Amino acid sequence: MASVYDLKPAFQRLLRPLVGALARLGVTANQVTVAAFLLSAAAGAAVLLAPGARWPLLAYPAVLLARMALNAVDGMLAREHAQKSPLGAFLNELGDVAADAALYLPLATVPGAPAALVVAAVVVGVIVETAGVCALQVGASRRYDGPLGKSDRAVLFSVAALLLALGVPRDERFATVLSVLFAVALLLGAWTVVNRVRRALSEVGEKPQP
Repeated sequence: MASVYDLKPAFQRLLRPLVGALARLGVTANQVTVAAFLLSAAAGAAVLLAPGARWPLLAYPAVLLARMALNAVDGMLAREHAQKSPLGAFLNELGDVAADAALYLPLATVPGAPAALVVAAVVVGVIVETAGVCALQVGASRRYDGPLGKSDRAVLFSVAALLLALGVPRDERFATVLSVLFAVALLLGAWTVVNRVRRALSEVGEKPQP
């Protein structure tokens, strides 16, 4: 299934001039990784401080786009400008999971949000990324398979934030739509975990058991 992650090469081409400029200025991949987390934490905190306000929710798409750009930039700095490091590997993986939690969990406090489903979707997202990292332990490559990887979750939560900002849950019919959106996200997340495990096993030549 197609994933937003498939757009990554084109996104990186657009960012490459910026990455080169940042490298010349002495900006490091680890600094960019930390900046991405701080941006997410600030956006999530804004929702927690004003759960009934629209402006923090309307900012979600822009925040998530900026975060995706920062995530791409830190990887390019590491790979293309000799900045790979063991600390960077930890910051990259842990920072992504922590940023997801800091940014997405506050949506559960917004009036009308399906709180339990929001929390469940965040938990499944953590499991998805754990499955991707666990592939390294069996000798496979870090798995980014979809259909609901990090970038896809960003799109889904952006849509949810906009629906909440527009007051959709005040209408019972549309509140049901929001609940269905997160329920589908849970199913796609579970599918993604299975995909990552099966493809990692296939990569190392082990046939997955049914």
